[in-house]
Amino acid sequence: MDFHEFWKLVLEEAAAAPGNAERRIVTFHDPRQYAGALSQWKSLKSRRPGLRRVKVSPLIRAFFVPAAGAVKLVQRYSEAVAVEEDLRIQIHSHTQSPAANKNSHSLPWGVRAIRAPQAWSRSTGVHIKIGVIDTGADFLHPDLKSSLASGVNLLHRGMLPIDDNGHGTHIAGTLAAAGGMRGMMGVAPRSLIYPVKAFDHTGSAFVSDIVLAIDWCVQNRIDLINMSFGMKSRSNALHDVVVKAYRAGIPIIASSGNDGKRGGDYPARYSEAIAVGAIDRKRRVASFSNHGSYIDVYGPGENVTSCWPKEGYKEMSGTSMATSHVTGAAALLLALRPGITPRELKLALRRTSSPLLLRKGQRRATLGGGAVDAMRLLRARARRPTGAGSAPRMPG
Repeated sequence: MDFHEFWKLVLEEAAAAPGNAERRIVTFHDPRQYAGALSQWKSLKSRRPGLRRVKVSPLIRAFFVPAAGAVKLVQRYSEAVAVEEDLRIQIHSHTQSPAANKNSHSLPWGVRAIRAPQAWSRSTGVHIKIGVIDTGADFLHPDLKSSLASGVNLLHRGMLPIDDNGHGTHIAGTLAAAGGMRGMMGVAPRSLIYPVKAFDHTGSAFVSDIVLAIDWCVQNRIDLINMSFGMKSRSNALHDVVVKAYRAGIPIIASSGNDGKRGGDYPARYSEAIAVGAIDRKRRVASFSNHGSYIDVYGPGENVTSCWPKEGYKEMSGTSMATSHVTGAAALLLALRPGITPRELKLALRRTSSPLLLRKGQRRATLGGGAVDAMRLLRARARRPTGAGSAPRMPG
């Protein structure tokens, strides 16, 4: 393969692309050809400014290139590479409103509902590193100061992943806030959040940003990944990187989406992920939550109060909020059982979940798993199941 010619063609495609509006993910099938293309790119980019816009994921052997259609790339190198559109992906927020009295939120209802406080005598999630792929975090929030590591800003390398949206701060608060009696407490208050800023101020990202975020988490040996976002379309590149994290032993916990339908968004629908739906205060599937047999577990997701930028608090609803409760419970278990695999964690979450209350016309079998219960999860300590029960989705 002529790598110089390959990059010449990429530059031609980039010149035809309207700004940053069009991007393509180019994945090499052969590791040796990827290595050759990577070496050539490194030697060329200092002389060809257009190549500096290219980003790289070593984990899935991919380049993310500005390109209008990449028709010539597909035609000339179809046997060597796979080319797909770099799709947009959105955070899963539903509704939000201010929460004025912060002193009343030391234990939000969701943290109590999953029985996290009762579990703290056994585990507080100490030393568990949680990658939160989101909009960043508020590093000045008093409830999060002791819970945040520096993380990474994939949109502006070299800068802290400061939250300019609020969603990431809200997720971090439910996960690991440690404000004591003066602020709020999250599910796993002694775990450590690594904010991975992949989403902009509007809550939007490209699939390539998510691939780079998971790549960073794998390279930095993160223990657990929270992904409160999704999209309707499948992406081979996104699935590939989720599989890579799974094989590296890093569980990915993902929100199913807020369409109120049977079915759901990707990446939650990939069998290697742990798919989360939302429940309300009555332990029923929330009206906005997606549902179905692929859902592994449900978490509190309606009117959840958590941290907000500028030392604030906000009430939000969505499967995003449910996912942070489940990830927090998983962190409690991982602190007791550091070697647990993603498959074992999924089994444990499903096996120890509590039954849901059904709405009129609902059948339990169509909903998937039950409600997350931190105490039951820790008591089980991820023992392998011996009795009957609904089997979770497992990768083939």
